[in-house]
Amino acid sequence: MKVKEIAFDNQKTGKYHFDLVSLEDILDRKPDDHSQFEHHKLSFFVIVIMTNGKGKHSINYKDYEFKKGTVFTLRKSNIHKFYKTNAQGKILVFTEDFIIRYSDKIETVKLIHLFNEMLSSPKLQLNHSEFGETISLLHQIEREHLHVKDQHSIEIIRNLTQVLIHQLFRIKSNRGANLSGKKYHLPFIALQKLVEKECFESKKVAYYAKKMGVTSKTLNNVTQNIVGKSAKTFIDEIVMLQIKRLIINSNLSLTEIAYQAGFDDSTNFFKYFRKKTGCSPKQFRENLK
Repeated sequence: MKVKEIAFDNQKTGKYHFDLVSLEDILDRKPDDHSQFEHHKLSFFVIVIMTNGKGKHSINYKDYEFKKGTVFTLRKSNIHKFYKTNAQGKILVFTEDFIIRYSDKIETVKLIHLFNEMLSSPKLQLNHSEFGETISLLHQIEREHLHVKDQHSIEIIRNLTQVLIHQLFRIKSNRGANLSGKKYHLPFIALQKLVEKECFESKKVAYYAKKMGVTSKTLNNVTQNIVGKSAKTFIDEIVMLQIKRLIINSNLSLTEIAYQAGFDDSTNFFKYFRKKTGCSPKQFRENLK
């Protein structure tokens, strides 16, 4: 049993791979194939902009409090869920093609950075001025998407969405999260993709260094330069996220999960999990019920 992956589906403008919906609409829906209040995996990018009220949102099994002016940026393959709330917000949904197809290398790097929770928090709290500028862009996008809808609208929406991404990227950069110009930024992204794909095959730095044709020292330089962590710590964080996905979203026993996660001995798996989280796998599973 795998966590449900939600595909992009917009009957109105599906061929453009973009949609704009309200948080209230999402919370009121009754999907046939999943629940928005249970963990589900994304196959697209999402920007959530909270316009009123308070609440919390789960991203990769971590709860984030929100209020007016909170922005969440989620990339495809992120796992999230909504909580019931009376808060209000707007949600921009778009595929990789919608933005990247018309972007150069620098634009793509900014997109990857803004939506990568390994590089910076998926939560951004806007101040009053930043919120006003963001809402102004959002209203222009909403007008084109819901009201104008002529032959020019989708390109205007695409350009306005790129401006919004630039604006959010600038806000994060001004708060010390600008990584795009760093020497090891692109090797870090390559390492991240490789570890996410093969973390149950090996948890050793040397394994990934060999795969990438570099030394273990180089990988440590990469992760220390970008996220201030050793390569081993970085790998372990991804391993733990994948293990949590299995614990939450499968009917496998904890012993079966241990072997699937690459542990030869379940005892070592239990010790590893407790060391990283402070609780046992059983306690972690029970706390989510």
